[in-house]
Amino acid sequence: MKNKNTETLSVQQIQGKLEYYCAYQERCYKEVEEKLYSYKISPSEKEQILIYLIENNFINEERFAQSFVRGKHNYKFWGKNRIINELKFRNISSKIIEIALKEISEANYLESFHALAEKNWENSTERKGHKKNKKFVDFLLRKGYETHLIYDKLNELDN
Repeated sequence: MKNKNTETLSVQQIQGKLEYYCAYQERCYKEVEEKLYSYKISPSEKEQILIYLIENNFINEERFAQSFVRGKHNYKFWGKNRIINELKFRNISSKIIEIALKEISEANYLESFHALAEKNWENSTERKGHKKNKKFVDFLLRKGYETHLIYDKLNELDN
């Protein structure tokens, strides 16, 4: 069976597919560019499609970053460090990342952190001690929270 992407499609057909791809969910430039590489078209045609998508607001890095920040914090409870690293991985500029992080209020951020930390502490099967502390810290570091927050919370819960 042939892969659908290797069939010869016109530039307009590919453009239509990418419009749908971008409209379905916010996408960053890098994701759309990677998707575009799966189609067998010339570099100038790829460039033409990318310019069209940007000009018609299908690709908007700032809107993508804001949506990404809200989603990853509100649903996956990621901390700022992990969110920043993931956005950098997607080639989002520091200025846009700074703007996007304003989507999380400090009060909401701390509330989520404390709730997540307490839930993890309570659900840990380890007995109090070094091993439990290490698992607790490692979990929150993977989530992307700042070390000073983690160790303050650890001291609070361990006592």
